[in-house]
Amino acid sequence: MKRRAFILSLGLSSFSSMIKKRPETSFEPAYFSLNEILDHRPSPLAVSSTHQAPKNKTESSSAPPVLKPARLKQGDTVALVAPSGATATRFEIMLVKECMEALGFKAKLGRHVFDRYGYLGGKDEDRAADLMAQFADPEVAGIIAVRGGWGCARLLPYLDFEVIRKNPKVLIGYSDITALLLSIYAKTGLVTFHGPIGLDPWNSFTVNYFRRLVMEGEAPLLENPIEKGDYLIPRENRVQTITPGRATGVVMGGNLSIISTLLGTDFVPSWKDAILFVEDVNEEIYRIDRMLTHLRLAGVFREIKGFIFGRCTDCNPGQGYGSLTLEQVLEDHIKPLGIPAWYGSMIGHIPLKFTVPIGIKAGIDAEKGMIELLEPAVA
Repeated sequence: MKRRAFILSLGLSSFSSMIKKRPETSFEPAYFSLNEILDHRPSPLAVSSTHQAPKNKTESSSAPPVLKPARLKQGDTVALVAPSGATATRFEIMLVKECMEALGFKAKLGRHVFDRYGYLGGKDEDRAADLMAQFADPEVAGIIAVRGGWGCARLLPYLDFEVIRKNPKVLIGYSDITALLLSIYAKTGLVTFHGPIGLDPWNSFTVNYFRRLVMEGEAPLLENPIEKGDYLIPRENRVQTITPGRATGVVMGGNLSIISTLLGTDFVPSWKDAILFVEDVNEEIYRIDRMLTHLRLAGVFREIKGFIFGRCTDCNPGQGYGSLTLEQVLEDHIKPLGIPAWYGSMIGHIPLKFTVPIGIKAGIDAEKGMIELLEPAVA
C-alpha cells in the first residue's frame, strides 16, 4: 500500500510540474496586399500550439486603473482579425478592407484571418497569436474584429494581458467579441469599444458615432433618433421604460449570452456601480429568462446602478401561449431592482448602432432612454 501511495504521489508531482510549464509564444506581424487577398491564401504563422496561461492570472485585490487608448486618425493602420467565427469568402474580407480605407485607414490583415477550423476562424492558438501580434506591432493603432460568431472565450487563457496593457489600442466589435472587450478591460483597465464589426454595413448612422467617439475624441449623447416619417406617430427606434429615473456609473456590458458564459471566471470586471447594458440575437425567451436568472443569482443585479437592454433581435415568444414575452421577463427580473432601466437602445445586432465604450463614466435617463457619456473614451 505504501509503495502504491508513493507511486501515486510521484505521478501527481510529475503532472503538477508539467502543467506549470509556460513556453513563450512569439507574435510575428504580417501585412498583405489586395492581390495577396484575392490570389492566394497567406502562409501560416508558426506559433506554439501549447496552452499559455496569462502572466497576470492571479486576480488583484482592486481593479486596474482606467487606461484610454489613443484616438484613431486618418492614415493610421488598423488590423483586421478573426478571433471568433470563420469568414465565408475572401470577397468579404476585401469589402471590410475597403470600408477601412474609406474611413481613411490603412488596413492590415492578420495572418490567420482566412483560416477555418469548423465553425471557428482557425485554431485557438493561431487566433490568439493574430490578436497578440496586433497589440505588439507598433505600427498598428487599432484592431477591428471582422465578424462575431463563437470562439473568443476560448482564446482568453492564451492572451498576455501585460503585453496588451503596455500597448493600449482601440479594440472594437460586438456579439461574441464581448469576451475580449470585457476580459481585456477587467485585466488591464483598457477602455474597449462595443461597436461595429468589419462585416457590418457601416451606414452613415453607425459611422457617425464611431467617428465622433473613436476618432474625434467626443463624448456624444447616445439617444435614439425618433422620427415619425409617414406615420401618425413615431414607430421606429422607440424605447420602453422599465423603471424611470436617473443614475450615474461606469458603462459595462455586451452580449448577454457571453456575459452569462463568463460569470464565475477570472475574466469579468467588477459590476459595482456599473451601468449594465446587454443585447442578444436569435434567442428564445426562456433562454433570455435563464441568463437573466443567472446574472441575478450570481449577484450582478445587486451591484449595478442602471440597466439597459439594447435590442434582442429575433427573440420572439414563438407560436401559441406556451412562452412568456420578453416584456414579461424584464418585468420579472429588472423591475423589482428599482433602478433606472429601459429596453430598446440602439445597441446590438441591428444595422444602425451606437459605439459604446466599456469602462467610461456615464449618466443615464431611463425615461428618455439616454446615455450621456461624461468623459471622452480616447486619449
